[in-house]
Amino acid sequence: MSEAPQDPAGTTHQFQNFANQAPAPKSGPNLALIGGIVAVVAILAIIVVAVLTMG
Repeated sequence: MSEAPQDPAGTTHQFQNFANQAPAPKSGPNLALIGGIVAVVAILAIIVVAVLTMG
């Protein structure tokens, strides 16, 4: 007698456990935010230098 074929993806219970897992917390600072801050500071520095050299 042959058995019923097994689902290669696992059981519904296993999938539900996978879907309910919380995402891993981020480690370290957000690089995009730091890059944006650095860009704003650089632009402000360029503006300040331009104003000081004109006056």
